[in-house]
Amino acid sequence: MEIVILAVVIAVVVVGALGGLLIGSRRRKQLPPPPPAAPDITAPPAEPHVGDEAETPRDEPRRTIEEVDLPDTSATAPVLVEEPAPVVEAPPIEVPEPTAGRLVRLRARLSRSQNALGQGLLTLLAREHLDEDTWEEIEDTLLTADVGVQPTQELVERLRERVKVLGTRTPEELRGLLREELLTLLVPDFDRTVNTESGLDTPGIVMVVGVNGTGKTTTTGKLARVLVADGKHVLLGAADTFRAAAADQLQTWGERVGARTVRGPEGGDPASIAFDAVKEGIQESADVVLIDTAGRLHTKTGLMDELGKVKRVVEKHAPLDEVLLVLDATTGQNGLVQARVFAEVVDITGIVLTKLDGTAKGGIVIAVQRELGVPVKLIGLGEGADDLAPFEPEAFVDALIGE
Repeated sequence: MEIVILAVVIAVVVVGALGGLLIGSRRRKQLPPPPPAAPDITAPPAEPHVGDEAETPRDEPRRTIEEVDLPDTSATAPVLVEEPAPVVEAPPIEVPEPTAGRLVRLRARLSRSQNALGQGLLTLLAREHLDEDTWEEIEDTLLTADVGVQPTQELVERLRERVKVLGTRTPEELRGLLREELLTLLVPDFDRTVNTESGLDTPGIVMVVGVNGTGKTTTTGKLARVLVADGKHVLLGAADTFRAAAADQLQTWGERVGARTVRGPEGGDPASIAFDAVKEGIQESADVVLIDTAGRLHTKTGLMDELGKVKRVVEKHAPLDEVLLVLDATTGQNGLVQARVFAEVVDITGIVLTKLDGTAKGGIVIAVQRELGVPVKLIGLGEGADDLAPFEPEAFVDALIGE
């Protein structure tokens, strides 16, 4: 029994010792520092907002609205001034050169044709012996100058006879002989007046036709200048509705001399525009109505039929007084093919030869008159506004062979 009691005591002592050791070790461990207390933050003074006073408001004497002097707004109020609309100045009206003697003034433009035809013939005819080879050269010179086969044969035959009768040939005699024969081929008795006088109480009606690229619209504008220079009141009809800006181009030409242009939408019916142009020309008592038609290939049947339609529609008002065919003189014999077709569709009454100042041969004047049986009435000798001249056979021949 004593042993049991002793064991129990020992056990109690051991347990107590172990418990003391555990408590001591725990106390020796450092506890984590306590969390720092939140500092006291002093808020900055509040910034004034829009409309707040920057400082502490203090009492001030206040005034009523009756005591406040308001500014005089009557003196400082802006005055609205209406600006005048910009004035668009019309282009100045040009005064074209008089047409009388215009071809004489432009004769220098024929210098190239002069060298090819007139001077070439004079040089050959001045040879001491005119044998067959020389006459063949004369014939070749005439053909090269676009005189045409039939007129060339006639001219060479007459020259042979007259030179044989003449015998001795001085330069003056040769020039006179050649001048007479060329004038005969040009048919000086042709009436070359551009018919702008109507037998009725209507304006003279002139229709301008031709192939694309011959200068048809430009020629119409220049013709307007010629008529204005002669004192005519001109109205233009822009019936070329197929070529872009053709109506604008014609209108510009008209504005330069004070001629009004009747036009329609691009791609519109050209016959309708031509009809309206003549109608308005009658209403405003114009002297002349010039109708510019669309350029067309002579090989296109439909286009040529449409040209005939324009002519028929215009003649519902009054008959045409003039139908001018514009030909490019540089195309030579090809221009004659075009002329034949146009003559079949509309009754050509006169011819305008353009670009006669360049590489064109002067003989085309003879050939085209012989082909159509109608006169050359106007010729274009340059790009200037007044370079369209009435055709004068005597002045033309003198320019070809010199004086």
